[in-house]
Amino acid sequence: MIRNIILSAICGAAICTVPVWAQSGPVSKSDQVFLNMAAEADMTTAHLGQMAEDRSASNGVKVFGKKLTEDHTLDYSQLNALAGKAGETVPKGINTQDNRQIARLDKYKGKSFDRAFLSQEKVEHEKLVQAFKREAEHGDNADIKAYASKTLPVIEGHLHEAQDLLKPGKHNG
Repeated sequence: MIRNIILSAICGAAICTVPVWAQSGPVSKSDQVFLNMAAEADMTTAHLGQMAEDRSASNGVKVFGKKLTEDHTLDYSQLNALAGKAGETVPKGINTQDNRQIARLDKYKGKSFDRAFLSQEKVEHEKLVQAFKREAEHGDNADIKAYASKTLPVIEGHLHEAQDLLKPGKHNG
């Protein structure tokens, strides 16, 4: 990202401002890995949320799926803008046929889908919580760290909702 940095310089006896164009340092490899992981997780989770809306036997799981789709679609948009601001790119799509999470759930419908979907979302959101905590605490880029900190409560909310829906009787499965 190129920023306009104003330097104060002494021009004879007067003070004048001189624009200097500078490029911020590149995003570290670990920050880029995080950006890519988060983008792929957003796209996958949004797709799985749509699957839940279509295949679930439970209204609670359908509502959760819709929330996942909405939240992770919005998050992907924010993440894409953040990456662009940092002069980086993130993946623009996923191959749903090669995606293990999608393939694992593709064979299910109804109550069996609900159990498999909720169990998978619990595990995946546990991994995301850890990754976002790690980035928020140890990331190199201040904007990416702030994004991770801001997004973490949403991901934790998804984890808690998946855990709650897995309790007996909660999703009618």
